[in-house]
Amino acid sequence: MKKYVIIAFVAVSGLFSVNAMAQSKVGHINAQALIEAMPEAQTAQKTLQQYAEELDKDGKGLIEEYQKKLTEFDKSAATMTDNIKEIKTKEIQTAQKNIQDYQESAQQKIEAKRSEILKPIYDKARKAIEDVAKEKGYAYVLDSSAGILLVSPASDDLAPMVKTKLGIK
Repeated sequence: MKKYVIIAFVAVSGLFSVNAMAQSKVGHINAQALIEAMPEAQTAQKTLQQYAEELDKDGKGLIEEYQKKLTEFDKSAATMTDNIKEIKTKEIQTAQKNIQDYQESAQQKIEAKRSEILKPIYDKARKAIEDVAKEKGYAYVLDSSAGILLVSPASDDLAPMVKTKLGIK
């Protein structure tokens, strides 16, 4: 008899949890498209592009120095002694390493700047999504931009409501 009471309790508990899940509203939004539609994101993209161009200009000086050393070496390699060739080869290798180091450093700086500039935009979009979800009673909001969900339950697209909240047309 005790066994039947436990089984009945588990079954009733399962019914209540299924019923609670069925009442949860699910929405979805393409967060990437939302962020791209925000005017702040477009301004941030231009700022990042300008920053990357400035870093690229600095890197071109290193490339020009490398090419100059390489050209000089090619022109006078036949008349150089082995010791001079070795020294010039090391200078060329050092210049090449400087270029690689600069490119890695520039990439890291661009990523840091991207994070710095885009964080407030992401935070603003996330807050708007959370506010709309709360106002409209959505328990779950899925990001459809990632494309990871292969199968999902029917849900409402929150993009129009979030864009309205952000003042985006």
